[in-house]
Amino acid sequence: AMIRVELPFHLRNLAHVEREVTVDVKGPVTLRSVLDALEDSYPVLRGTIRDHGTQKRRPFLRFYACEDDLSNEPPDTPLPDDVVSGKEPFSIIGAIAGG
Repeated sequence: AMIRVELPFHLRNLAHVEREVTVDVKGPVTLRSVLDALEDSYPVLRGTIRDHGTQKRRPFLRFYACEDDLSNEPPDTPLPDDVVSGKEPFSIIGAIAGG
């Protein structure tokens, strides 16, 4: 499946890409498979979205699909049909902290 992925500004700059990229996902479309395909297509992003060792999401990054926050879902959570079909993007959002 060809999945649309929206990236936050700092990851776009690092990978030298536009706001949205498309990745080819083999097999079931899950959080893990989309992030694996993204890191395979853009190796410079390895370790910036997920920790190298634990594969846990980095702090200050959130995952959204169809306006649902998937940030705390298990890695093998299937993505919504609208993301799989290409109708909607999978979004990685840079969170902002401060007071």
